[in-house]
Amino acid sequence: MRLTQHSDYSLRVLMYCATYPDRRITIADLADDLALSKNHLMKIVNDLARRGLVTTTRGLGGGLRLAGDPREIRIGDIVRGSESDFRLVECFGEGLTSCTLGAACRLKSIFAGALQAYFDSLDQYTLADLVPAEFGMTRGVVAKGEPPAARTTRPMAARRELAGQG
Repeated sequence: MRLTQHSDYSLRVLMYCATYPDRRITIADLADDLALSKNHLMKIVNDLARRGLVTTTRGLGGGLRLAGDPREIRIGDIVRGSESDFRLVECFGEGLTSCTLGAACRLKSIFAGALQAYFDSLDQYTLADLVPAEFGMTRGVVAKGEPPAARTTRPMAARRELAGQG
């Protein structure tokens, strides 16, 4: 099973927000630090806000934050909400299939069990499990009120690590 980019980026945005809980995160912050397109991030953030995972504030001083405690946001719920197709094989879908085995086939039940085990595993973890508590304090976080130039103090390795390239 392979997650879509939407799920991957959703997890990254939420991890970033959990990493910096006391900051209002902007789309520009995310784009710079995660090396993702602002347009794509806007779609991701809108979806996360619609699902109640982040809160957003428009205008000067605006940005986004986690809407809840990262210890209560299950990874399985994030993935279920950001993926649209969990059909591992054709017969998982509705309607007619080209399967000629029909009732004699046990593949569907085996894959259904595997998919359930996948989500059972993901449900054991929360967003807090993905981000060490000290992460934000060691990455050159810019304090409120500091000029944008201060952002350059964040090591490139930290940005690549957040972007999944480290």
